[in-house]
Amino acid sequence: MSDTSLYLKTVRRIALVVAVAMSSYHLYVGFFGTPDAFTLRATHVGFALTLAFLTLPAREADAGRGPRIWDWALIALSLAAAAYPVLVKDYIYSRFIYIDELRTADIVFGVAMTLLVIEAARRALGLVLPVTVVLFLGYALFLTNTEPLLLLEQLYLTTEGIFGIPVAVSATYVVLFILFGAFVERSGAGKLFMDFAISLTGHTAGGPAKVACVTSGLFGSVSGSAVANVMTTGAFTIPLMKRLGYRPAFAGAVEAVASTGGQIMPPIMGAAAFVMAEFMGVSYLTVATYALIPALLYYVAVFAAVHFEARRLGMRGLPKSELPRLGEVLRERGHLFLPLVIIIATLLAGYSAPFAALCGIASVIPTALLRTSTRSAVNLRMIVDGLEAGAIGSIMVALACAAAGIVIGVITLTGAGLTFSSFVISAANEMLLPALLLTMVAGIILGMGMPTTPAYIIQVSLLVPALVRLGVPVESAHLFVFYFAILSAITPPVAIAVYAANGISGAALWPSSVAAVKLGLTGYIIPFMFVFGPSLLMIGPWTTIGATTVTAVIGVIFLAAGLNGWLLTAASRLERVILIAAAFVLIKPGLWTDAVGIGLGAVVLALQLRTRRQEARAAPAAAETRAPESAPNPVRPAE
Repeated sequence: MSDTSLYLKTVRRIALVVAVAMSSYHLYVGFFGTPDAFTLRATHVGFALTLAFLTLPAREADAGRGPRIWDWALIALSLAAAAYPVLVKDYIYSRFIYIDELRTADIVFGVAMTLLVIEAARRALGLVLPVTVVLFLGYALFLTNTEPLLLLEQLYLTTEGIFGIPVAVSATYVVLFILFGAFVERSGAGKLFMDFAISLTGHTAGGPAKVACVTSGLFGSVSGSAVANVMTTGAFTIPLMKRLGYRPAFAGAVEAVASTGGQIMPPIMGAAAFVMAEFMGVSYLTVATYALIPALLYYVAVFAAVHFEARRLGMRGLPKSELPRLGEVLRERGHLFLPLVIIIATLLAGYSAPFAALCGIASVIPTALLRTSTRSAVNLRMIVDGLEAGAIGSIMVALACAAAGIVIGVITLTGAGLTFSSFVISAANEMLLPALLLTMVAGIILGMGMPTTPAYIIQVSLLVPALVRLGVPVESAHLFVFYFAILSAITPPVAIAVYAANGISGAALWPSSVAAVKLGLTGYIIPFMFVFGPSLLMIGPWTTIGATTVTAVIGVIFLAAGLNGWLLTAASRLERVILIAAAFVLIKPGLWTDAVGIGLGAVVLALQLRTRRQEARAAPAAAETRAPESAPNPVRPAE
């Protein structure tokens, strides 16, 4: 064995030990209680930094060569900078913030931690978030009167900076749910989700595309990552769609849009949902309740768009002989749904999200052991792999939260949030709709190339206060920016979920991005619907919630039909315009708007029914005029 391969093997073992230690630490904390804030948060960030410098190269040219000398130096510095606040926590808690002078060690380790977080975020997440952090730091240092040492104190020696709420949520909530997803995936649930979706929808028109919708919704609710979802389920669904006849661009777009919606689909959603619960001061179950109807509307719209597109193109489903039977799927692997059921039941019983995640994790292995078909997946290797994957999957979220904490620290110290809110309100001339449009654009731009969690966190400080000042309910304002942080994953030019899907479909960026925006257009409209009608967030009387939900479902179906040119049959240009107009009218709940929207849709339905009857009468006549099958085929000219 060469020295290089021996070195790489040694590094791999060290990374495995660190990853297992990180997951084990968080499981221990989850079961036996959290230590003080600085101990938990600094340890979490220290693990993430160590794994980042161990596993992520500084340059693409260094990929596959293992950590270089400077990487080991950064690892040592990371451990020291993370250990320092833990070792001197009594001093930190007893000092007067912004009054007592900083020690030399405070300055050295504070600067080191800030730079280490920025560099590790660059390796894990690309340039967008680190550049954003640097811009905010530059704003504080050069465009305000903020003293450098005061800023450093805010970022490193308080819980308002790097070790703020985002890192707290990552350390207590998110890492446990990522571990749950890692264990569920290794128990064989991925195959269950796929077979379940295929058996339900594979035989219908455009079956594989509908499979992508159902599978991505199920898997995404566990993984909470659009790109990971695309790479996992898309490897199966995209080739299947292409085989059925879908264009590569459309096949990739379906998977990208369906996978992106996983971050808004309860029960688990994305990491940002846990941060939202903390910011709003409500339970995670409350956030999931708010998100449920909008998430269902999103998937109804995507499912309808896929169905109408398949009918327009004349596509059929897969032969039933090639599909698994639903009963057999449930008999063999249906028990693997049990951990998800346990998490939902635990949340509904009033327990905290971390406790629900722990119950879910504890149930995965016993559940897999229930049947022979899944028992073979359970072994020591599966447990170690799950612990390792959980820690590796937590790196991006932990570093994103730490980097976002720097931005939050700057905004809090400088008052930039109030300044930006005033700018948005004045630019919108204190009118709600222009303010919402400005917020939407800003949210998509902030989210481009940036993970949902830091994009959401930054928007909470900059955009949510402006919406609340204009009369938007707090719940609607938070979910509004949350949605657009997510939808940036399918919005060109930086559509990371579409990029991932294109790697499988082989399509070009712009055709697939246009198809993704067309498929996901309802997702851009749903946030406006629950701003104008908070009952979609299950706020208000049940009668109002039910009526608003029904009209919203009708509206998203009309929009999908208008965009894809099919409802009951092919839609004319006029019918498409009327359907889209009906959908937009139904955005704002109200007796008159609902009546107008449904009335416009009824007109199109009447026209379509008449067209179908005419087509039905014309079909026999057309069949009679066809040449008999025995007649010789006309000679076709050479092509």
